Amino acid sequence: MLNQLLQLALSGVAVGCVYGLIALGFVLIYKATETVNFAQGDMMMVGAFAALTFTEILGFPFWLGVPAAILAMGLFGMLIEKAVLSPILGQPAFSIVMVTIGLGTVLRGVVSMVPGWGTDTHALATPYSGQVVNFGEVVLSIEQLTIIADTAALCLVLYLFFRFTRIGVAMQATSQNQLAAYYMGIPVRRINMLIWGISAAVAAFAGVLLAPITFVHANMGFVGLKAFPAAVVGGFGSVPGAIVGGLIIGLVESFAGFYLPEGFKDIMAYIVVLLVLVLRPSGLFGETRNKKV
Repeated sequence: MLNQLLQLALSGVAVGCVYGLIALGFVLIYKATETVNFAQGDMMMVGAFAALTFTEILGFPFWLGVPAAILAMGLFGMLIEKAVLSPILGQPAFSIVMVTIGLGTVLRGVVSMVPGWGTDTHALATPYSGQVVNFGEVVLSIEQLTIIADTAALCLVLYLFFRFTRIGVAMQATSQNQLAAYYMGIPVRRINMLIWGISAAVAAFAGVLLAPITFVHANMGFVGLKAFPAAVVGGFGSVPGAIVGGLIIGLVESFAGFYLPEGFKDIMAYIVVLLVLVLRPSGLFGETRNKKV
């Protein structure tokens, strides 16, 4: 019984880490630009295909191909912001949301047409694929432990970056008040472009972690539909809340898939969102703002 609970918890935490990283991309962009990027899941999918290209097609070693794919996605994210989002700044929020939805559709379509990618399902080989470690009767997957450890390491790196670097501090200032940051001499447009780059790089990182579990295919970006509830549960403006929300969704799904009837696993994320919105509309870590009318 204890063995079963531990394995369900480990599986839920591992998947929740991926949800949390994608939700983190939602939050980073929203805090900086007040824009919801509904193409975040598809950015993750493109990042996974980029890692597949570097490691499987171009023959890069895994330790070199993955960072190259993450860097390439960071540059791709900045290009997307410059070419697609920047020209429509100042337009109604609905217009920007529709652009990001359209961007996700375009990315899926383009990926399905690229030779070597297509609509087939691919396996991303990792040095730890299929490995397990035994603690008595408990069998733990190295893949899942790696996802958890890598997520923790990335969160630490991002914390240090935002806390102790000039660019990170400038990004925090921009997320709090763009106009004030502009008057203080911070290049707001450039900062926004960098945030899109970081968000895309984080999405690629999540894609590499998820690929050994779900494989790499053009529709894997739909996992973003589970990451968006994670961002809402944690509080859409909270960076730590994105990770916590992802862990909650992952754990609830894992236990629901085992103990509840078939089908509940797919809807539990949205049930959790509804409960959180009823009990705490701002999310677990969101700030409640009072508006005078």
